[in-house]
Amino acid sequence: MLEQKLKKYNVILASKSPRRQELLKGIVADFDIKTKEVEEIYPEGLQTKEVAEFLSNLKAKAFQGSLAVNDLIITADTIVCYGNEILGKPENKQEATAMLQKLSGNKHQVITGVTLLTSSFKVTFSDVTEVEFYALTDEEIAYYIDKFQPYDKAGAYGIQEWIGYIGIKKIVGDYYNVMGLPLHRIYSTLKQIS
Repeated sequence: MLEQKLKKYNVILASKSPRRQELLKGIVADFDIKTKEVEEIYPEGLQTKEVAEFLSNLKAKAFQGSLAVNDLIITADTIVCYGNEILGKPENKQEATAMLQKLSGNKHQVITGVTLLTSSFKVTFSDVTEVEFYALTDEEIAYYIDKFQPYDKAGAYGIQEWIGYIGIKKIVGDYYNVMGLPLHRIYSTLKQIS
């Protein structure tokens, strides 16, 4: 089982996100949390899938010089794409409102890029989930933003919160990917690590 395989590693999740920490606990019993500040800037012209992978890779690179032999770093970056537009974390209520108005009654993609890094190997992949919202009223959007303050969330929403309960019509793909970690992909990739 995975637990046996990971015994020789000091698993480190490089994320401040309480959602990612909670999710990883579901498949990896023992890990540390370490983060390094990285400016999340990506080159223009990348495909949306490549952006998530580029950013998770960027976060992993910050650890490259300081890895112990048995360290296994997991980094991730989640983006929300409406058409070809990437919806980041909203700066304020106005931006959050505009984002949720775009998503209301429409489909969008949530893409999480993940990098697994040790001193001897690195693998980066991404997972895509399609999410469709019911039409949301302005009152529902305002209520959600005021009550849940989704300023730390790409696309201005958390699927595990009130808006997910009342607003999500359909999802195609990994639910946990929308929360920030594609657990099955991580689990199956970790199983292949020697």
